[in-house]
Amino acid sequence: MRMTFLKKFSATLAVLMVALVGVTVAPGAASAAARDGGCDSGEFCYYYNSNQAGSVSDFTDSLDDYGTTQPTCYDFKGAGAGQGVCVKNNAASVWNRTGKTVRVYFNSNFAGASQDFAAGAKGNLNATLKNNNASHELLSGPTGCSTDGTNSKLPSTILVYRVSLGRVDRVDFKTYVKNVLPNEWVPSWPSASLESGAVAVKSYGWYWALHSTRKTPGGQCYDVRDDTGDQVYRPSSTQASTSAAVDRTWSTRMTRSGNILQAHYCATTTACGGWVTGDWLSQYGSRDLANSGKSYQAILRYYYSDVVIS
Repeated sequence: MRMTFLKKFSATLAVLMVALVGVTVAPGAASAAARDGGCDSGEFCYYYNSNQAGSVSDFTDSLDDYGTTQPTCYDFKGAGAGQGVCVKNNAASVWNRTGKTVRVYFNSNFAGASQDFAAGAKGNLNATLKNNNASHELLSGPTGCSTDGTNSKLPSTILVYRVSLGRVDRVDFKTYVKNVLPNEWVPSWPSASLESGAVAVKSYGWYWALHSTRKTPGGQCYDVRDDTGDQVYRPSSTQASTSAAVDRTWSTRMTRSGNILQAHYCATTTACGGWVTGDWLSQYGSRDLANSGKSYQAILRYYYSDVVIS
């Protein structure tokens, strides 16, 4: 069911950019300590050239950004062509010896186009990712069309249809919720309002992760769209206030008759044509109730009838 949502406030992006200026993130010591330029059992390895040729860069875990300049970047350490070159946007092939599926991404922070390599697989990066690799992730959850989770257990990932990009991304579920809430609730609103929104956003996504059978026009399966057809998801849009609300309520589950609630919400009670009292929450109403001193649990029970919040 299509929903109407609040407009995203562009000022939040400017604040985030200012906050990040001058911040340098050093490579993690855990991965760096095990890197010796050899592709050993338990490692995921990039090669500078196609067909597993040239210098090797080996990793034991996921990494969201390789860095771009020496001496702080992750580089090719093995002998051969490319030795000493930063790995980011310079790999041509891989060997996955980790025992898990590994996903290589076009962008940092596990975003953008991706390519999966099954445990034990050797392969060349495709035309999109060759010399355009920016992060990789060891996947412990499901791959393909399946998602995990039950009515009592959160899914680990969710399949998000990036409508304008024409592709489906598998996104860590908590990352998804944190990158939806600031685009659906105003980050400066009271804590209880943001917390009620965090539970509603999570519940809506959780429901579709368990029940969706939808496919894109190209035949890819997905759980939710990234636009107002479901919930507005924008990678790297997190805000401190909304992320904190997600963290505080992450263990909260909202069910009706034992099943995760498909928690609809809308700006006001009259903004959405499909409003059903007892099944929908007003975003502005959550703000007003929070300002009057109501807790997020009370806000949720005010709008959603016969729910159990545990």
